Amino acid sequence: MIALICGILLDQIVGDPYFMPHPIRAIGKLIMVLEKKLLGETKGVEDRNPSEEKRRGILLWFIVILTTVFLTALIVIGSYMINKYVGIVVETILTCYILAARSLCKESMAVSKELDKGDIPGARYKLSMIVGRDTAELNEEEIVKAAVETVSENTSDGVIAPLIYTAIGGPILGFLYKAVNTMDSMLGYKNDRFKDFGFFAAKADDVFNYLPSRISALLMIAGAYVLRIFSRSYDPKGASKIWKRDRLNHKSPNSAQTESVCAGALGLKLGGPHLYGGVMVDKPFIGDEKRNAEVKDVSRSNNLMFMTEAIAVIIIILIESLGTVLMTW
Repeated sequence: MIALICGILLDQIVGDPYFMPHPIRAIGKLIMVLEKKLLGETKGVEDRNPSEEKRRGILLWFIVILTTVFLTALIVIGSYMINKYVGIVVETILTCYILAARSLCKESMAVSKELDKGDIPGARYKLSMIVGRDTAELNEEEIVKAAVETVSENTSDGVIAPLIYTAIGGPILGFLYKAVNTMDSMLGYKNDRFKDFGFFAAKADDVFNYLPSRISALLMIAGAYVLRIFSRSYDPKGASKIWKRDRLNHKSPNSAQTESVCAGALGLKLGGPHLYGGVMVDKPFIGDEKRNAEVKDVSRSNNLMFMTEAIAVIIIILIESLGTVLMTW
């Protein structure tokens, strides 16, 4: 618990320093190496075997998971064998690496700052660093909505879900989750190259995020109620209404959970068709357009994300404290 709280605080203070090596980037490099070995070049290949590609994708998934768990366990257990305090420090740093609240805020607010300066091309470029859609033709309102969508969706798989897994099983389970999430983000596409090879990675991510995404949505609704006390910009009743109505308005069973809450809380209409790699992808809309999106909505979505995390931390502390009391009895 000490390491978990210190890791959360460290993430709030420093986030992910770009000059330092990051374990998630190491996991990404491992995935890339295995992808080249197990899938290879697929362009122009006519005799591809979908079943074989699925089997190879499953093999990659287990190699990455086992490698991640083994190395994390080696680091955590080894550090505690040296000294209890060394173990706490190492576990704190690893927990900080698992969480992404500060970096998510920093990267989304970089988009907002460019818009405040009136630099639309600069905002498009900053946005392209955090979204998968084409940004070259987006206007100011579309840029704001894209940033809000990114913050709201990643509140679950970038903040609350890894926090839950880390609270349950420490950095070992936390990094296992991050490995699952990273494989989905790199391989879980329904294009010609990855539709079979990345099939298992995408489905596994859906399973691992099923409960955390719904917990995140409920915590975010609670966060909207708290923020309503300080600002009328948040509509908690609207958050609950849109979540109940639009929480499944996505190809993934999880992605629209927190996005629908944020859309309802801010009174925005998110989602809809967007260009990806020059191809228009039709997606359902989420929320009602009660007003036009404005630049301040990016910071509002971040405030909602931080409040959601704060409520989650309080609940985790209460559960852990209750467990400790029961064990002493």
